[in-house]
Amino acid sequence: MEKQELLREFSADPDRYYRVDLFGEEGFERRRCEACKRYFWTLDTDSNLCPDDAPDIYSFIGEPPARQSLDYTEAWRQVESFFTRNGHTSVGRYPVVCRWRDDLFFTIASIVDFQRVMGSGVTFEFPANPLVVPQTCLRFKDLENVGVTGRHFSSFCMIGQHAIPNNGGYWKDECVEFDYRLVTEQMGIAGEEVTFVEDVWAGGGSFGSSLEYFVRGLELGNAVFTEFQGELGRHTTLDQKIIDMGAGLERFAWITSGTPTAYDCCFGPVMDRLFGIVGADPDADVMSRYFVEIARIIDRVDPHKARLIAADRAGITQDMMSRLITPAEGAYLIADHLRTLIFAIVDGALPSNVGGGYNLRIMLRRIIGTAARMGINLDIPELVDLHIDYLRMTYPELDGGREDVKTILGIESQRYTESRSRMARITQKVEKRDKPPTVDELITLYESDGITPDYLIESSVISEVPSTFYTRLAELHRPAGREDMATLHLEGLGETEPLYYAEDPTTFEANVLRVIDDMVILDRTSFYPRGGGQEPDHGEIDGLAVTDVQVHAGVILHRVKGGVPAQGQSVMCRVDRERRRRITGHHTATHILNASSRKVLGSWIWQHSAYKDADHARLDITHHSPLTDKQRGMIEDEANQIISENLPVTIESLDRGIAEQRYGFRIYQGGVVPVKSVRVVSIQDRDIEACGGTHVRKTGEIGSIRITKTKRIQDGVVRLEFVAGKAATRHDDITARRAARDAAAAKDREHVLAQRESQKRTEQHDIPILLAGIAANQEQKTGQCLCITIGDAGFALEECDDTHSHKTGIERWQTAGGWFYRTSNPRYGERFHVKIGRKITSADPHSTYCGLFRDKDTARVIVCSGSAVQRNGRADVIAKAVSRTLGGSGGGVATFAQGGGKDTSKIEESLDVAKTMAVGS
Repeated sequence: MEKQELLREFSADPDRYYRVDLFGEEGFERRRCEACKRYFWTLDTDSNLCPDDAPDIYSFIGEPPARQSLDYTEAWRQVESFFTRNGHTSVGRYPVVCRWRDDLFFTIASIVDFQRVMGSGVTFEFPANPLVVPQTCLRFKDLENVGVTGRHFSSFCMIGQHAIPNNGGYWKDECVEFDYRLVTEQMGIAGEEVTFVEDVWAGGGSFGSSLEYFVRGLELGNAVFTEFQGELGRHTTLDQKIIDMGAGLERFAWITSGTPTAYDCCFGPVMDRLFGIVGADPDADVMSRYFVEIARIIDRVDPHKARLIAADRAGITQDMMSRLITPAEGAYLIADHLRTLIFAIVDGALPSNVGGGYNLRIMLRRIIGTAARMGINLDIPELVDLHIDYLRMTYPELDGGREDVKTILGIESQRYTESRSRMARITQKVEKRDKPPTVDELITLYESDGITPDYLIESSVISEVPSTFYTRLAELHRPAGREDMATLHLEGLGETEPLYYAEDPTTFEANVLRVIDDMVILDRTSFYPRGGGQEPDHGEIDGLAVTDVQVHAGVILHRVKGGVPAQGQSVMCRVDRERRRRITGHHTATHILNASSRKVLGSWIWQHSAYKDADHARLDITHHSPLTDKQRGMIEDEANQIISENLPVTIESLDRGIAEQRYGFRIYQGGVVPVKSVRVVSIQDRDIEACGGTHVRKTGEIGSIRITKTKRIQDGVVRLEFVAGKAATRHDDITARRAARDAAAAKDREHVLAQRESQKRTEQHDIPILLAGIAANQEQKTGQCLCITIGDAGFALEECDDTHSHKTGIERWQTAGGWFYRTSNPRYGERFHVKIGRKITSADPHSTYCGLFRDKDTARVIVCSGSAVQRNGRADVIAKAVSRTLGGSGGGVATFAQGGGKDTSKIEESLDVAKTMAVGS
């Protein structure tokens, strides 16, 4: 049912849904707005307009109706004091990162703190009844209005006043009375100033009436009375009715102080510092006139038009706009966005290009872009300190995270700065287009290239941010809804009794309740099902191999192969104990690595996901950069230190609310736990997590952990692949063998390099001498064979016959068409033979050169022939013949060829083959 239809139904019966005792006691009358037709309750008998249409809207600016002026922190102290005096328990804020809901990235309302999803329904778990909480909430749909309207924030404090009617709580009459007394008695605002407007609220399958309360057109709070579920007409009353009153702390500060904007009274010394940086000295009268007007029209027109209309109505000149209003807007934006980033980062979120991180990244880039557009230098760490110093009395947890906030913002700012040259090139192309980019194109520019609309404004490509841009962007990165499970015929089956949480026998007897295809359902089981990243147990059911185990709605299904047992049969079952032991070690090792990563890297480390199998595992953590080798080693060392201390691993089952209050929301490392009783696994104070997996009893049982690989798998997420226990031992053995092979290979490389250096020196010395000797004796033909040897005194040339073998030089035979050279001198290697051969054959095209040398266990041949050599003396012909003699093969072209074989005993014989072919040619 649509909201307006629901409102009509409820307003048709005001005594049932809206009339409370206070209205009769104080004399409130119910009236209908002549403009919008909504019903409201007021003490002003002359009023016929609701707060949104009344002429005094936002008239508190410059003339606050309260007894005393309060800033943000003082306003909370007053609110808290009132509610605690009146029987409420003050509860500390919950994290802005909503880790107890899988459908939200961030906490968007105070009631979300106490909502827990159970299957398809939502339950409420209050740590006290009644209570009040200063809940910081993050919303990003109106980013384009932040700093412009005077009242829009990207994060704000929702004063949550919550109660359940039974067990000490209350219902409508008491709720509205408390809210009225808070405004009138505590804040000192006259009752005639307060107006209640009828409204409705619906969400999560439940709904109820609500009363919004206003002072001079400013909505301070909304009391929702959640009491129904289903569709109106077919609805039922909830067993657990809820008072869900949310009020804006920033608005309480604003209504009591009457400053031109809510920003002026909510950011403390941050605004003073920023006004000094931007060079603004806002005139209070000018600012008040302007922001009264813009507050009145901002919901009716887009921000750009609203600024023009407000300036005209307030008598603000263009000079005053650029000198007073625009610098103030920039300062307000910077203060707001930075405060939001502080809360988000302290609570474990990181700016990124995925999920909720998109919103954080775009806000930081808006800060940088605004500063650049205004030509100012921001000392962001200084502003972080000012924010936290101002807020820590209300939110003391921020103090411990200030250095982490500075670290993350510094890294993210540096990345953005380094990318600006690339962005400039892309922006120049966009600027050359005939038409300005559409909203879709702006989203693509940001998604693909990180170019924000603010950067395009700074570059004069667009004049304003389209009003739908941030809304569209938020919709794109909304958390995915829960997928429905495949339909299984589990009707009539109760939950399977899990033995793995009790005595956990590896062999047990059970009864077959049902068989679905190849899946067997037992009445009890020790087989652990797949879940939380842990792979399932394997084993046997009556000799049939169990290959998979799953759980659906508490029913555990065992997939078997080779047949199925009969329904109703009693079966003997056996769990593969060794597989379970290895997986268990990897699971506890995951906890240890997560804690070690947080200690080494920073408090922003959270488990993003994990996988644990018998022979390997992985842990994905939230981190801004790839890991260095040093960081990887430090994490591994810290993890093994925890193992060496042999710390006890304790497991306790606690009511979820008690677990959250005792240990905080860091227990949700593995994600949402959709059960009432939470199983908390503790490794002393090193790591405490809500976890349903199997674990060792002491860390020493794991043996050791080895991180085998790390990589950045997406923006803001780093993967650690690791092994533990026997898998780690195998890894160490493999690593040791690999290291030995690498050392031997390195030694071989060193030997080869040394040989090459020696050969190079030999070449540099011998080649010029040999070539000179050959050239000088080219005409000496005293015999058919000459041998050139190298000595300290130079070279010597002597005659030899066919049976004379010289291994200290190069032998030369005269052929019919030229000269044939050969050698197997062990001092010469491949480089020498190629160089000398090419030089000889280049100088004399009728010559052929053949060199043989050893290369480890093989013999290699290099043959060079001049261009005028006949067929039998060609390089390719000789190389093939010589290689065959050596038991191998060879080939090449007419002028250069090579080959070889493994029969090194035939080196001299192969040289004779070469000589015979060349001399006989």
